[in-house]
Order: sequence, then structure tokens, then C-alpha cells
Amino acid sequence: MTDSQTPPTDPGPTAIPVARTARNTPQGLIWALVSVMGASLMTLAVRGVTLEVDSRMAVLFRAGITSILIAVALILFAGARRQMRFSRPGQHLLRGALIGVSTNLGFYTLAHIPLGTATVLFFMGPIFAAAMGVIVHGESIGPRRIAAIAAGFIGALIIIRPGFEAFHPAMLAALGSSLLFAMALTMSRNLANADGALSTYFSSVVITVLVTLPVALPVWEMPTKWITWGSVAALVAFSTLRGIADIQAYRHADAALIAPVSYLRLVVIGFAAWLLFGETIDNATLTGAAVIIGATLYIARRESRARSRRG
Repeated sequence: MTDSQTPPTDPGPTAIPVARTARNTPQGLIWALVSVMGASLMTLAVRGVTLEVDSRMAVLFRAGITSILIAVALILFAGARRQMRFSRPGQHLLRGALIGVSTNLGFYTLAHIPLGTATVLFFMGPIFAAAMGVIVHGESIGPRRIAAIAAGFIGALIIIRPGFEAFHPAMLAALGSSLLFAMALTMSRNLANADGALSTYFSSVVITVLVTLPVALPVWEMPTKWITWGSVAALVAFSTLRGIADIQAYRHADAALIAPVSYLRLVVIGFAAWLLFGETIDNATLTGAAVIIGATLYIARRESRARSRRG
């Protein structure tokens, strides 16, 4: 690739478009570990905030404060302002709305079911993304990848156990969050190529504020405890850290190598949830986790091989 060529981009797992550069696998894996810690601490921060206020307020705090911080950066730095363009407003609005609803469903999930169970169900995102690739982009897949996608859904059913006492509506919210997030991911590449990563990310957080504000007004409540405000600050900080780490990880290492590292989140969050909230992971969740993780690892491996063949 010459200097005049624009590097191709891929949608990162945080729905922030990722430019593919020369591979540096050790550095990519280090960033993947940073992402695991950032995502895990972000999850714990969501639970900390929602112990006092509704999950919709947690979404509003995160998106609102992030939007303000980016706006301040745009005011202070001319280079950042020059990167801002919105040539496809309709796509920005649709993608932002998908992320806004997905975030609300995800935070609701984290507030109401064990964090380990929620984390496993969020791992359905890559499986939904693979299915969306077929539906939206007309990608052709073989019987083995179809079987992997089907296995992922079976794993989710094992965890949800519809009709049994352990079922909670937040489990369906987790799947809805993953599905909408996967739909947003399918839009990230084209939108980033047209308008750039900063514009694409900024529009998503601003639209998340607009989507959340009407549903947050009925439950409007400002935190009164300092520990809740500390959790809000941690939520914003670790969300940003996770986003940066994801971008760097997927720039420097292949998705097939990063995917196994990302599953360390289940270990970190499971241990922290047990230590802080007395939560445990039951056998059905562990069984479903094994099925979902196996399916996503297989899909990541097949994607990596397909990308290598494309050159």
C-alpha cells in the first residue's frame, strides 16, 4: 500500500470503525488485554450507577458527558474540527439510533441479571453480525458456518431457559442489544469510509442522548451518593478506554487472535461480581457459554482465513 492510499477499515467491536494497518500481533494482544479490563470495569461501573438510579439515567450520563467532552475537544482543536463531516445524515441517524437503543437494552440487562450471565449473552454479537452479513450484504457462507451460527443460538437458549424460573426479561434485552449492535456494526465500514471515524463516533453518542432523553425523563433522578458519581466517572473513563483499546487491538492483530482474549472478560467479571455482589454463575450459563464461545471462535477463525485469501 502506498502512502497515498487510504487504509481499509473494519468495524470494531465497539461500533467504532477501525483502520487496518500493518500487523503487530504482540502490541495488538496487549491492547486486547487493556480492552478486557476496560470493558470489565465499565460493566461494574454500570452496576454501580444503577444501584441508585435507573439504567436509562446511566446511559444518559455516559452519552451526555462523552458528547460534551468531544464537543470541547472540537472547540479547542482545529484539526479535529476538520475531520468532521456528515455526508450521509440518514445513515448517521439510523446507526446512532441503533446504538442508542442497543445501549439502553444493554444497561438494563446489566442492572437486572447476574453480570456473568449478561456478559455471555453479549457475546452473541459476533454471531448476529455473521448472520447480518448474509442478510444485509448477501455474503455466502458454507454449512459449517451456518452450523456455528445455529450453535450460538442454541447456547443462548440454554442460558435463557424460556419457561423456567430462571428466565428474566433482561435476558431477551441482552439478545436485543447484541442484535441491534450487530446491525450498527454492518453500517460502520461504509459510513467511516465516507465521513471518518470521529464523525461516525460523535454522531452515535449525540443521537444516543436524543434517543435516551425522552425515556429517561419519567425516571429522572440525580445521584445523591458520592460513590454513584464515582461510578459515573468510571463509566465514562472506562468506556473511552475500552473504545480506544478496541481500535488499537483490531488495528494491530487479527480478529481470530483477539477473540480468545476477549473471553477473559467472563473470568474477570465473574470473579468481580462474586466478590462485590455475591453473584455466582450457574451450570446452565456455563454450558451455554461454552457453546457460544466455541461458535464465535469458529466464526472468527473462518473470517480470518477468508480475509487472508482475499489478500
